[in-house]
Amino acid sequence: MARTTTTNFLVLIAEQIEPEPLAWLSERCDVVRADQGSPTFQETLAKCEALVVRTYTQVDESLLAQAPALRVVARAGVGLDNVDLEACAKRGVRVVHTPDANTQSVVEYVMCVVLDYARPRPAASAGLSLEAWKADRERAQVSHDLADLTLGIWGLGRIGSRVARAATALGLRVIYHDLREVEEPDRWGASPVSREELLEASDILTIHVDGRAENRGMLAAGELAHAKPGVLIVNTSRGFVIDPASLAAFLRSHGTARAVLDVHDPEPIPEDSPLVGLVNAVLTPHIAAGTRSAKLAMSWVVKDVVEALKA
Repeated sequence: MARTTTTNFLVLIAEQIEPEPLAWLSERCDVVRADQGSPTFQETLAKCEALVVRTYTQVDESLLAQAPALRVVARAGVGLDNVDLEACAKRGVRVVHTPDANTQSVVEYVMCVVLDYARPRPAASAGLSLEAWKADRERAQVSHDLADLTLGIWGLGRIGSRVARAATALGLRVIYHDLREVEEPDRWGASPVSREELLEASDILTIHVDGRAENRGMLAAGELAHAKPGVLIVNTSRGFVIDPASLAAFLRSHGTARAVLDVHDPEPIPEDSPLVGLVNAVLTPHIAAGTRSAKLAMSWVVKDVVEALKA
């Protein structure tokens, strides 16, 4: 196969993207892959026309000042928390990203957590006596069907609405709280409630808010005081939306409550986090979007890079 002629646009890849999109981009542009802070990164940043980042590269005024030729910043991901949009706009730098790339994978993660919580499934690893068989069956019995539970969604955006649709299909009662008026007539089967009612009524609370500054520490001691003592809290949005000390205190004083947190502030999780070691806190390493399909979809942001450079 003949190689596509490059455009001589210089693109700096600051974090790993999938091989196929990287190869596609390399056929069309001059590509340099370098981690932030390395000499190669600094040298290339000074002359590149496009920068591709994922989660941990902070595109702020300081970085932009070192990139006088930069025309495009691409985030291979959904949120733009690590990109200063105002600073980019002032410099005429276009920002592109992949807002729907990981919706399916995050929804799957949330629903897996919900099902594990509602229907734990002990597995036999050896032959069992009749007594052990009966004991395992007894321990596996739960007090409710999914239809007996209320799932609360804090933030009914792209991912929250898909969670609502999946949960409704499984028979859960679904409620939500969102700052905006949701225009979808049936709201994907979810009913709007106040923040206080969301906290008080939810057997399962899943958080899907954006990265605006006002959401920092939005789930703290005051809010947790309204939560059910046996609530399951799931966070796949941003780590900073939960105050870890308040949540740790809540979990220590409510032994039947649980938290499954996939995002953290900071990342990686520090050893002195008050949540580390709690038996009712499950801390996963930012894996909700960790499917091959999602990572590939996010990496194809390079197509938008080429289009923007050609414009």
